[in-house]
Parts: sequence; C-alpha cells; structure tokens
Amino acid sequence: MPEEHPMKVVIVLAMHGAPPLDFPKAELGEFMSIETAMEHAHGQSYSFWRHRYDEIEQKMRQWPRTPENDPFYAGSQDLANHLRRTTGYMVIVGFNEFCSPSLDEAMDLAAGQAAERIIIITPMMTRGGEHSERDIPDAVERARERHPMENFTYIWPFPSAEVAEFLAAQIAKSL
Repeated sequence: MPEEHPMKVVIVLAMHGAPPLDFPKAELGEFMSIETAMEHAHGQSYSFWRHRYDEIEQKMRQWPRTPENDPFYAGSQDLANHLRRTTGYMVIVGFNEFCSPSLDEAMDLAAGQAAERIIIITPMMTRGGEHSERDIPDAVERARERHPMENFTYIWPFPSAEVAEFLAAQIAKSL
C-alpha cells in the first residue's frame, strides 16, 4: 500500500497511442497518406491537407475505445492504474497521437489539480525515439507556456543500466 505523501503530485503518463481497430480503413489510409503529403506540401497546398488531416485526427481521437478495438489504450489505462496504486499519486494518461486525451489536454488536466509538482513520464525506454525525444518535451514546453505557475518535470531519459536491470529481472522470472 502506498504511503501518504505530504506533497501533492500529479503524474502524466505519456503514451504513444494507436488507431482503433474498428476505425474506417479508408479514412485511416487517407490519414496516413495525408501525413506523408504534408511533409512535402507548402503554402495553400499544406493548408488544404492540414485541414483534412485535423478533421480525421479529431474523429480518430474521439472514437469510442474498448479493450477489443484498442488493446493499447486498455493497456495504457491498466498501467496507469498500477502506477496510481504503487505511487499513491493521481495519474492522468495522455497520448502522443490517435487517442484522447492528447498530451496537451492531459497536462492541462494535471494543471487544474492544484498540484505542487506535475511529473511527466513515459514507458518509452530507449533513446532515439521521436516521441520521447521531441514530441513529449515539446508538449511539456507548451504546457509551461500555458501554465507558467505550474512545476512540470519530464523524467526521461532513463539510465540504460537501470533499463537493462529491469529487463534482466523480467528474464530471470521466466527462467
């Protein structure tokens, strides 16, 4: 059982996100194609593609989630529940893409909790990932701009030796 903490802390668990399995395949394909097209588009062409991309993204983020149509979402909620029980702190899940709430929305929710500290953490363990190295820090910076009085701390990267110890412990359990 977690002990009571004198400091009010809120954890934002930064997850990747996945499209729901029952999202219309044609729109998912269009979404992925537009994402590629936007990388090479400029000016009015970019604006056209961006509008449609945002439309599909919003529909996908708001799509009803179940363990059957989005096992990753269900797994993220399960991890958050375990983290909540283990730490004793409130945990809010935020997603880089495909799901709601977005990281920005999750950090805004955390900021509304009158916490002394908001800790952002991700289970993405290795360096070199676009989300953990760029997207999450960018979201933290935007949250700091929106909520300058809040104390946001992104805990990452993790020491490789500690990640290896964790993985070795999991291996040892299976032997």
